[in-house]
Amino acid sequence: MCGQREDAEEVAQDTLLKVFENFNQLREPERVRPWIFRIARNACLMKRRKSMFAPAHELSLDEFLPGQIADWSALPDRQMLQTEMKQALDRAIGELPETYKSVLLMRDVEDLSTEETAQVLDLTEDTVKQRLHRARLAVRQKLDEYLRTVKAGGHRNGEE
Repeated sequence: MCGQREDAEEVAQDTLLKVFENFNQLREPERVRPWIFRIARNACLMKRRKSMFAPAHELSLDEFLPGQIADWSALPDRQMLQTEMKQALDRAIGELPETYKSVLLMRDVEDLSTEETAQVLDLTEDTVKQRLHRARLAVRQKLDEYLRTVKAGGHRNGEE
């Protein structure tokens, strides 16, 4: 969510310190996980605002919505593409607008439930579901574009 490893490491330290300092404010111990994620998310957002790595502008979700999806089953050299696919996936997630990226990361990477994600982000569960669906569509579109380029014999990773 922070975008850079250095920022994420600093945010993790800040989060643990804030959790330790404010643990007595936790009113519902069964919700400690979403509470910690909320602290981490807020720390990450503050760090991103100040970071030299922060994006110049956020992209619109409309740029990512899918058209026709390519057939991924006929790709050659699957093992060779595994690393490149991981990089393409990371790029696709990184390019998502923050409102969609945070939901996708919490649900699909951190395995938080819809309810926990809603609590962390202070959203309704329906909003979380909607944003997750849109985020997955956007990532799928970006991966589809990447796979079409690879399948057509195009260049990978911007190589010429």
